[in-house]
Amino acid sequence: MTEKLFYSDPYMREFDAEVTGVLFEKGAWKVAMDRTAFYPEGGGQPADRGVILKTAPGDPAAYDDKNLREAAAPGSFPPGSKPQNRAESADQISVTDVHEKDGIIWHTLAWAGDAKMPSEGGTPPFAVGETVRGIIDWERRFDHMQQHSGEHIVSGMICEAFCCDNVGFHMGADTVTIDYNASVTWEQILEIEKRANEYIWENHDSEISVYRGAELASVTYRSKKELTGDVRIVSFPGADTCACCGTHVKKSGEVGIAKFLSAVKFREGTRFEVCFGRRAYRLLSDCFDQNRAIGNMMNAKFTETADVVKKHMEDIAALKVSIASTEGKYFKELSEKYRDKGDTLIITDGLTPDGVRKLAVLAGSVCHGTAAVFSAAQEGSKDYKYAVVKENGDISEMVRSLNSALSGRGGGKNGFAQGSVCASRKEIRAFFDSFSE
Repeated sequence: MTEKLFYSDPYMREFDAEVTGVLFEKGAWKVAMDRTAFYPEGGGQPADRGVILKTAPGDPAAYDDKNLREAAAPGSFPPGSKPQNRAESADQISVTDVHEKDGIIWHTLAWAGDAKMPSEGGTPPFAVGETVRGIIDWERRFDHMQQHSGEHIVSGMICEAFCCDNVGFHMGADTVTIDYNASVTWEQILEIEKRANEYIWENHDSEISVYRGAELASVTYRSKKELTGDVRIVSFPGADTCACCGTHVKKSGEVGIAKFLSAVKFREGTRFEVCFGRRAYRLLSDCFDQNRAIGNMMNAKFTETADVVKKHMEDIAALKVSIASTEGKYFKELSEKYRDKGDTLIITDGLTPDGVRKLAVLAGSVCHGTAAVFSAAQEGSKDYKYAVVKENGDISEMVRSLNSALSGRGGGKNGFAQGSVCASRKEIRAFFDSFSE
């Protein structure tokens, strides 16, 4: 059995341990130790990442404080990244995943340097009985503690307020998604958000205990299923009491802030997207920067951008109506020039795909032949949108030949087709001249 240091001290960042097992599985070496501070994936919380230093204790160079700080620096752990401390390859090994099986916690490994990990049959990266030091990626761990603790606080409040259950929880790289088997509106969740943040800022202590047997029966707690044996109960008094195997902050104030991002109907209930702590700070900072940039472009205060953008959108909508009316008159006058002219080709610039379609339909209705309209976004471009119309006619063979000859793509049915080509005006005219012969 592996001693779980992440339970006795979730704030432990480094530790010494003895290697108790090494195996090669699914293309990677894995190591077990008599004790570990690396949290294995479970309970909706991702596994820790970090490094294991191969050099045994007693070597001052291996455990110099500066080296340890650099080794534990955020971002120094992804496989293939270059380590920042003196252990360039074989002395420093990245932990890329952690999982528990039958009470043993296994750490999946990869060299932190440029050297390749030995394959099956090669020399294992560790020997059983060897003493090593583990260093966890603290920024990642503390982020998970913030997200998991924040989820407890809001879930406890939601489940109590709406007499529902938390039926799904996923901690993603950027946000947390939580599913509840009740319909909750956005306005209602904003009230929960307000209450949760007030609770967080009151800086309540968390309480974690293990109950068993009759003791467990006397405790009221949230759980997705009935539990037996030793059950770990995590409580944020006044907000939530829940069976949980994850790591959590000691005080609610360390969660920092809670911010709900979305609420959508999911099955018979509601799915929420939320983030806490540093994630919420980064997100809100990004939103502020975006809003300030919009305010600068719109010559408005960043607190008034919504009203200014709304007015701008109304002006754009009115302008589109006016343009559509003017465009319609122009298309009608232009198409009249081709009345009874038979097969018609119109090449122009600046029309939208919808404008290309409208002009082709109008021309096709009066020319008594095949009407084809091509329009590039700007003069000189070889990227054209097209529409081809022939009332009560089959143009499928023509469109196939057009796409083949002019590097085009598109199609349609019932005498209408649209698409795009990459060709010059000269090439387009030459194709239609040859096709009409």
